[in-house]
Amino acid sequence: MIKLENVSKIYRTKTIETVALNKINLDVVEGEFLSVMGPSGCGKSTMLNIIGLIDEPSEGSISIGPNKIKDYNGKPIAKFRNENLGFIFQSFHLINDLSVIDNVELPLLYRNGINGKERRAMAEEALTKVGLKNRMKHFPGQLSGGQKQRVAIARAIVGKPRIILADEPTGNLDSVMGNEIMDILLGLNQNDKTTIIMVTHDETMAKKTNRLVRLFDGSQVS
Repeated sequence: MIKLENVSKIYRTKTIETVALNKINLDVVEGEFLSVMGPSGCGKSTMLNIIGLIDEPSEGSISIGPNKIKDYNGKPIAKFRNENLGFIFQSFHLINDLSVIDNVELPLLYRNGINGKERRAMAEEALTKVGLKNRMKHFPGQLSGGQKQRVAIARAIVGKPRIILADEPTGNLDSVMGNEIMDILLGLNQNDKTTIIMVTHDETMAKKTNRLVRLFDGSQVS
């Protein structure tokens, strides 16, 4: 489903060349839950951003499904990203001035053919799935860290993407909340067959997934 072929990412200045990723080859099958581990600065988030079509590789290619990605800009790629990819971040990235349900609806505003009533129904469904239907009218400032991450997950899944990319989704949470968030992700993978790629520093969380890939200094070591 996702294929990286000899993907490298190199940052260059006039005097310095930094290799963030070095010839990564990776196949992720549909419905897999893959975790990515490695020390800070090893290229984990860079790889996730390339898979998420947020960043472009310096070398190599990426395919998602039958589509070999050639263009990382413009409306077609933004539409593809919106319809196929859901993103979860360590810092939640919620908009504090919007209610919970309005935050969850945001990705649907960029979908053609979905009216306001349909958006609201889809957002309610996503919030119910993460156990927050009773918090729809609250604002992010009224929620705990674990609840904020549940809202972020609801926002990621509201458009029913085939793939979820999670960057340290339990990193800002205590162990109890972290396990609850992990259970939600495992449920999405096992029940909805959503493909998930998760960057983490937590070995315990990583061992709950189907497969673990380790990076070190931009290279894949396992």
